[in-house]
Amino acid sequence: MRLREMVLCGLFIALVAVGALIRIPVGSDVYTLQFMFTLLAGLLLGGRLGALAVGTYVLMGLVGIPVFASGGGPSYVLQPTFGYLVGFTVQAWVCGKMARQGEGEVTLGRLLTINLVGMVIVYVLGISYFWLSSNYLIQAPIGFWAALWYCGVLQVVPDFLLCLGAAFVGLRCRKAGIWV
Repeated sequence: MRLREMVLCGLFIALVAVGALIRIPVGSDVYTLQFMFTLLAGLLLGGRLGALAVGTYVLMGLVGIPVFASGGGPSYVLQPTFGYLVGFTVQAWVCGKMARQGEGEVTLGRLLTINLVGMVIVYVLGISYFWLSSNYLIQAPIGFWAALWYCGVLQVVPDFLLCLGAAFVGLRCRKAGIWV
């Protein structure tokens, strides 16, 4: 791994950690910028390095560094939202791989489409783990459709805006040469 790649991975580890702590209240919900930074990690670093950066962030939280939105530590695996962290890592890898296919043509629409695929990955893993964890680990039963409604449908518009923002920033960074 070259020095530039290590520096960019470190930068994205820090951005994802800070993004998890930036809380934006919208009505009764609170949103973070964590999702946008994991999308950007995949787009700008590629699949391998993007997943490495996001995976390192997750590992840091699991060893006890309080970088997650609700703290950290090994017991975080039992949190209903842990599936989203796994989803972020998979999403960074998939989006990074997709962004590198057909390198010649990188457009805002293409990056937005890639980010939307990433959003689906995060939703599938995150909502599934949320439902399973709520019903079988912490004994706080929730119906599948209720979990899908609260964790998916109600989050689509803000997450779409984050996908759009990440696509715009990703395109600008590509033009500026920040693309590994």
